[in-house]
Amino acid sequence: MTTSDSALPFRKPGRPSLLDRVLAVDRRLFEAVAGGRGPGRSVLAPLERSAHHGAFWCATAVALAASRTPRARRAATRGLASLGAASLAAGALGKRAVRHPGPAVAPLPVLRRLRRRPVTTSVPSRHAVSAAAFAAGVALESPAWGAVVAPVAAFVAVSRVRSGAHFPSDVLAGAALGVGTAYALRGVVPTRAQVTALPRPRAEVPALLEGEGLVLVANTASGSAERASALRDALPRAEVVECAPEEVPAELDRAAGRARVLGVCGGDGTVNTAARVALRAGLPLAVLPGGTLNHFAYDLGVEDVRDLARALRQGDAVRVDVGRFSGGGREGVFLNTCSVGVYPELVREREHWSPRIGGWPAGMLAALRVLRADRHPLEAELGGRTRPLWLLFAGNGTYHRMGLLSGRRLDLADGQLDVRVVHGGRRPAARLLAAAFAGPLTRSPVHAAVQVRRLRLDHVAPGTLLAHDGEVTEVEGTVTLEKLPRALTVYRPITGY
Repeated sequence: MTTSDSALPFRKPGRPSLLDRVLAVDRRLFEAVAGGRGPGRSVLAPLERSAHHGAFWCATAVALAASRTPRARRAATRGLASLGAASLAAGALGKRAVRHPGPAVAPLPVLRRLRRRPVTTSVPSRHAVSAAAFAAGVALESPAWGAVVAPVAAFVAVSRVRSGAHFPSDVLAGAALGVGTAYALRGVVPTRAQVTALPRPRAEVPALLEGEGLVLVANTASGSAERASALRDALPRAEVVECAPEEVPAELDRAAGRARVLGVCGGDGTVNTAARVALRAGLPLAVLPGGTLNHFAYDLGVEDVRDLARALRQGDAVRVDVGRFSGGGREGVFLNTCSVGVYPELVREREHWSPRIGGWPAGMLAALRVLRADRHPLEAELGGRTRPLWLLFAGNGTYHRMGLLSGRRLDLADGQLDVRVVHGGRRPAARLLAAAFAGPLTRSPVHAAVQVRRLRLDHVAPGTLLAHDGEVTEVEGTVTLEKLPRALTVYRPITGY
């Protein structure tokens, strides 16, 4: 039995398939882009060599991180992470999934042809994968830096067509893979904008359109002069007082006497001093980060002059908790953390070395010296039982991060002290590292974590060091840590949170 010709699907003889038509368009686009006017091999070859294996993007990330702004550092880190993940995806999936030879070089001018052509299959373009992944990763953390990097990434990708290494479809496939990987990574590791801090409880404060009524004291030792100058430009009617560290407390007291809003620019220790003055005077506080860590300002969502100026102009502010400690006739407040044990000793060592070798190297050296020293754990009565402790850490609000190291607080008015304890033992370094990796476990052989509103330590030995917001003092006897709920009013940008 035979099948009649009339039963076969109708198709005109010689009509190209959809794939054939797509490939034809791809070839015509290649000939148009590759054969047109543009930079020659002397420009394209060095650019493509620098982008090989992501070297150019690694250098770009270093340049971004050197700007010292939190957004730029996060953008550089996410850009590199996206690039690495996309490169793995391209190697594991793209090059093995599609077998597509590269284009012929006939349409290219001789001066634009690369001496060394790719030997692997053409789909996807690895240069396009890396460029798109890095640019997308940067833009997800910082749209402004993304707008700077994106044109360079686009030029790198298009140059692969201009030099005859790839068809346009190869570059588009690579770009799609790179951008898709950056977004997939964002789903696993959220950006800072995704993990939004709670903008509550709102506080009624004056809106200072040009900074009128703001008196800001800037600690010149923290390298805040540039930011103080930028604030003058953004809020021309604000009063900015620059002074040395030893003059900061007196200048803050004088500023509180004539200000509607008390401002401060400096590190966490300087901000702590300003908070005490603002609490006494009943004034709202405006914080401009100007130190090394700036935990409180960053948790507020204030990373630079633009953030603070926007909050001041719009009259956006919240009420936040303040921690308070007392013991042995000493008392004070803390906005970030308070701790006893080995950490105060680390802070003291860091402050000793910081003027000589810089903040981050001093911190690393201090940690090595403290952990290697022959010492005994702190003995204190906690919960009715005398315990040896290597470290007791209390955060003003719950820190969301694995381990004991300071993470980010999403709610600065949760009424909780985030208490982490490392029990005493023979080897402090091993126990501290084990506790750091223990994460949010509430109990383990070396680590305990709990959220409370008040904490009391009894029988603390004289001369015991207590660190609070990077400052160190001595306590003894009964040491009490407690919360002052929603005691301080602070400006912070709320639009966009």
